Amino acid sequence: MDWTVEFYRDPDGHEPVKSFFNSLPRSARAKVVRTLALLKEYGVLLKEPYTRQVKGKIRELRIKDSQGNVRVFYFTHTGKRFILLHGFVKKTEKTPVREIETAERRMNDFLERQEEVKT
Repeated sequence: MDWTVEFYRDPDGHEPVKSFFNSLPRSARAKVVRTLALLKEYGVLLKEPYTRQVKGKIRELRIKDSQGNVRVFYFTHTGKRFILLHGFVKKTEKTPVREIETAERRMNDFLERQEEVKT
């Protein structure tokens, strides 16, 4: 059984990673789609150069494109699910802290709202 990939949805129903994907040029979107297909097929077994641990539960998909290095932060959730949290085009050697903080905020929001559904 393949893994599923889901977009984080904020409390207002917006899906920021989907908006990010739609802002990318066609060639970059195609590469992201191919990498997501690998993630769905191989799940947690997919390693570098396609994915890398960032911080805690957060990992990044790593896509190289003529626009730069596309990064999509995600985490693994129950039921063989990946939740896509945040995407950006990396322009520097080191990942900006604010990008990681955005992903952490979204992950915490997602997990808190999942707990509310359970209770």
